[in-house]
Amino acid sequence: MKPSVEMATVWRKICNDADVAMLVAYTFSLAKQCGYSPVAVTEITTGASELATNIVKYAGEGMMSFSWVVAKGREGLEVKAEDRGPGIKSLDLAMSEHYSTKGTLGLGLPGTRRLADEFEISSEPEMGTCVLFRKWKN
Repeated sequence: MKPSVEMATVWRKICNDADVAMLVAYTFSLAKQCGYSPVAVTEITTGASELATNIVKYAGEGMMSFSWVVAKGREGLEVKAEDRGPGIKSLDLAMSEHYSTKGTLGLGLPGTRRLADEFEISSEPEMGTCVLFRKWKN
């Protein structure tokens, strides 16, 4: 069950809203080319958009990567967001519904976790944050 495109890890730099918009278009196209259902394409694109937006909003800049992964007999798309920003002081709070340090609805990270089949987050104060989002092919 390989994607319909040859895929090596692709990195994208995220520095501003224009980068976020380009990343959203790229993610949508990539997920479609990998043969995901329309619902899964939307979930992947929404998750990547949220992670890219968070990079700009909280860290100023960072990188996102897209990889085709094979693990435990499954294959799918992995999206990773990394930054060297201020980090998240409390991951428990950040992952709870309606918590925000910027006056937003506070639904981004918890919502992104719900869209993913696998979700991991790590953060160190003054060192940055790394978020991993995986969506397996059905």
